[in-house]
Amino acid sequence: MRASSRSRGVAVAATLVAALTVLPLVVVLLDASSAGVEEAVDYLVRPRVGELLANTGLLMGVTVPATVVLGTLAAWLVERTALPWAGLWRTLLLAPLAVPAFVSAYAWVTVAPWLTGFGGAALVTTLAYFPFVFLPVAALLRSLDPAEEEVARSLGLSPTRAVVRTVLPRLRPAISGGALLVALHLLAEYGVLEMMRFQTFTTAIMQRYAVGFSDASGSLLASVLLGLCLLVLTLEVVARGRRRVSRVGAGTQRPATRARLGGWTAPALVMLGTLVGLALVVPVATVLRWLGSAIGDGLVDDLLTVTASTVLLALLGGLAAVVAALPGAWLLNRRRSALTVLLERSTYLASALPGVVVGLALVTLAIDWARPLYQTLALTVLAYAILFLPRAMVALRAGLAAAPPELSEASRSLGLGGPATLVRVVLPLIGPSVLTGFVLVSLAVSTELTATLLLAPTGTDTLALAFWRETSALDYAAAAPYAAVMIVLSVPLTLLLRRQILEER
Repeated sequence: MRASSRSRGVAVAATLVAALTVLPLVVVLLDASSAGVEEAVDYLVRPRVGELLANTGLLMGVTVPATVVLGTLAAWLVERTALPWAGLWRTLLLAPLAVPAFVSAYAWVTVAPWLTGFGGAALVTTLAYFPFVFLPVAALLRSLDPAEEEVARSLGLSPTRAVVRTVLPRLRPAISGGALLVALHLLAEYGVLEMMRFQTFTTAIMQRYAVGFSDASGSLLASVLLGLCLLVLTLEVVARGRRRVSRVGAGTQRPATRARLGGWTAPALVMLGTLVGLALVVPVATVLRWLGSAIGDGLVDDLLTVTASTVLLALLGGLAAVVAALPGAWLLNRRRSALTVLLERSTYLASALPGVVVGLALVTLAIDWARPLYQTLALTVLAYAILFLPRAMVALRAGLAAAPPELSEASRSLGLGGPATLVRVVLPLIGPSVLTGFVLVSLAVSTELTATLLLAPTGTDTLALAFWRETSALDYAAAAPYAAVMIVLSVPLTLLLRRQILEER
């Protein structure tokens, strides 16, 4: 009875979180419906909308598979082979997370101005997002029990076939979760695509809202984007499967034997070196080159003020997202049902919309129903939690999947209550995943652009806003200091993520 009561309490909390994340979608759909069915059909059934749909689908069709292949292969080389300097490669492959995607686009635009359109957009997004796949796959590879793989080898399977039969199926939750994050980022990406001059639904929505603050045509486009998000979420459920990853017993603590690369060592090093060079060296070197000509009076004071605001928002946003994600992630892993899947899926929907759409929806709600919240820190943090909840959800979901529920049941059978079990058993097991989710959200908040512009309290400035303001004026030298500080701030968080991989054992 007490367990049932606890489950109901968690379910209520998860439902409230889901309802809160769905609110902006309700505003968007109501605004879109105001156009009327006939007008909506006339607007959406146009060659321009078909072009946007094709562009969005093409970008996702190239970038998502590319990030999955690169992220999974890199994780395998680092964690399961005798790769030279594996620890260094682990750090370097996570380091692109410290470079915001639109900073990478800024670097490539200044280095190769001809690299625009689909090719430039696909290149930059792939290089910026492959760590979202590398991170969970590398962490899970370190925690997987190698016993099944060893049994398969003892039965005569080759190393490759043993991996395909025993390891890859257990990597599905990590791979599908990383691919989901990449796909959702692509649906909502604006800065990279605007710099690369590649039109998708997101850039078109931004243009419509620039023309009319509450133009229904922008909401109609956003509703199509919402439909694409539902399709992506459905595909991820199918791809993830329901195979259990965790095991009870000390066998999970034994590291796998690393495979020898032999003649493949040099090609592997060249591949990883090229990937790191394109994703990390090019943007960092470009920022440093422009930084040399950006020194000016008052720059240090401005940077300190803007950085303080960015750090505060990042910490609050990360904390809010992790707390909000915990009930849904727990239900999905401990009380999985059609309802819990629906609650978890609903928290992903708003993240597929551009920040400007969520921001405008929250502005509308605040003005109409909660005017004291308008242009407050609380409303800004709420927007961050809604936009970046999937990052925390994916991390917590993976951590809970690898934490045997039998340990919690044993704790309760010994007389510990729900809160004590949570503190003494569950949190120590999922602590690395909690920290990973917090870091992932904080990284996103520190570089968020459009929602911050709309919702931040008057006088609040962030590094992303200052950077975008200068690049919009084509003053690349003036933008460099803000880009450099964003990278510097992200480095400690990226190192924390590396530490979490090492602790997943």
